[in-house]
Formats: sequence, C-alpha cells, structure tokens
Amino acid sequence: MRLEQDLAVRDQLVMAHVSLVRSMAQRLAQRLPSQVEVSDLISVGVLGLIDAATRYRPTLGVPFDAFARRRIHGAMLDSLRDMDWAPRSLRRMRRDVDAAIAALRRASGREPGEAEIAAALNMSADEYAKTLERLRVLEIGVMRSLDAPSDDGATLMELVVDPDEGVAARIERQEVKRHLAAAIRQLPERERQILAMYYDEELTLAEIGEVIGVGESRVSQLRTLAISRLRTWLRDALDGRPALEKAS
Repeated sequence: MRLEQDLAVRDQLVMAHVSLVRSMAQRLAQRLPSQVEVSDLISVGVLGLIDAATRYRPTLGVPFDAFARRRIHGAMLDSLRDMDWAPRSLRRMRRDVDAAIAALRRASGREPGEAEIAAALNMSADEYAKTLERLRVLEIGVMRSLDAPSDDGATLMELVVDPDEGVAARIERQEVKRHLAAAIRQLPERERQILAMYYDEELTLAEIGEVIGVGESRVSQLRTLAISRLRTWLRDALDGRPALEKAS
C-alpha cells in the first residue's frame, strides 16, 4: 500500500511539473545551435523530472520546484555533453581567448584590457566583439550566486569549472568556492557590476544596459569576458600560481 501511495504522489508531481520541463528546455535551446532539438531536451528533462519526483521528500526542507529544477537541468546538460553539441571550432576559440587572458595577466600582474586581449588574438576590435558574442553559446548554464541554482538550475561553479579538467576530483568544493570568490574580487569594476546586477539583482541584459549606458549586446560581451576571466583566474589558482594584485 505504501509503495502505491508513493508512486501516486510521484505521478502527481510529474504531471504537475511537465510544463516546467518544457519552459526550461525552450529557454536553454535559445542559447544553443539550431541542430539541438527542443523535443530532445524535453525528453531527457522529463526523465530528470521523474528522478526528482522519485527522490523528493518534504523533509528535505526545499520546495519541489527548486529540487526538480536542478535535476531537470542536470539531465539536459548531461545529454548535451554526450551529443557534443558545440562545434570544435567554438571550443577552440574559447580556449584561445582563455589562453590570451591568462598569458597577459601573468606577464603584467593585472587583468588585461580588451584592446590587449584583441591584439594578443590578432583580432580587430570588431572581430573580438563578435568572438565574445559567439562564445555566449557555450554558456549553457547561468549563475545567480556562488552556490545557488538559477532559473535554469545551474550555478557559477558549474559555469566556470570545466568538467573535462576533473577539477572536482582534485580539490574540495569549499576550496573552489574560496578561490572563486577571490577571483570575482579581481574583476574590473564594470564587469563585477554587471555580474552583480545580472546574477544577484536578477536584472535582464537590456535593463543592465540601461543602467550603465550601453547596448544589450555589449552587456552580453562583457559578461562573457568576465566569465572567461574567472575561469582562467580559478585555473591558475588551483594550479598553485600566486594570487595577483587586485585589478584597478
């Protein structure tokens, strides 16, 4: 009897939250190449929802909606990683940008400016801006805080730490958070301001643009750059490189 009751509760939770899966899949698909089918994301998202409904207990102290979002989004991300959805050229482009930022930072002892990064990449200002726009596609998760899920269920940890590097196996999660907090303090003020408004105050890119007086696309570029800075700063810190002086 108890098993039947549990299954009935699970089925009720699943049916009541199918629309959540659909909205999350559609939102995620907007940032992905056209070859990724929304229907595929919905299919794996439903499996994540079923898993969440099976595991959920009210005694966990969190609403089911919040509990389910993480598992739904995780299922979608696992599926994307398995299908290798991002073009290799785009991943190579991100590595090139990260490498340029890291090399310039080590050489100067400060965060490099955008003109310096563009020059190191042998790009014009326009080519550099378009590169940042293209790299936004790789941001399949968005953050709201260091360790709290966003509307899409991802965290800053998942966004900045490359799972292919096996960082989680090398160090404790608390150490990653400590280094990540330090990395945020190193960001140029404007980029730090954009992250705070987008991820903490939950303003849209357009709203942030109105606040700081730039267009939505420019806000997107600066956010992508800030995330690249965080990723390379964190990588250096975890590799035992000395902390750099705070950027002015």
